[in-house]
Amino acid sequence: MHKPPLNLPICKILTVDDEIGIDSFFYEFFTARNYIVLTASNGKAAINLVRKESPQIVLMDINMRGMDGIEALKQIKAIDKRIMVVMVTGVNSDASRQEALDAGADEYITKPLSLEYLEKVVFLKFLDQQLNHLKGES
Repeated sequence: MHKPPLNLPICKILTVDDEIGIDSFFYEFFTARNYIVLTASNGKAAINLVRKESPQIVLMDINMRGMDGIEALKQIKAIDKRIMVVMVTGVNSDASRQEALDAGADEYITKPLSLEYLEKVVFLKFLDQQLNHLKGES
């Protein structure tokens, strides 16, 4: 019986944060767990990477210079509504959470965060996406 290699990547993630060090921190964390990780430091760069690389999951900050995370979220969902977008932000307000969810965010996590929790959220969003694909939903 042929066994597939165990080192196949789980899925492609795009992390978007303009705070120096956050993207590299997420990059190290998720690549060590067998994800393909792309990084962007602003909303405009994120939109370009979504068009070019088609990530399955986007981890997005809200407060960024230039295009903020909510506007980038709206544009990502306009490109492909199947992309799971998880807002990872220091903004802990009900109004901001509601605005993100109304704009199409699939999850809203506030900083500081547990990396173990974030990893579970990412994996569950990936599984949800795969189940929707199998059911033929778009």
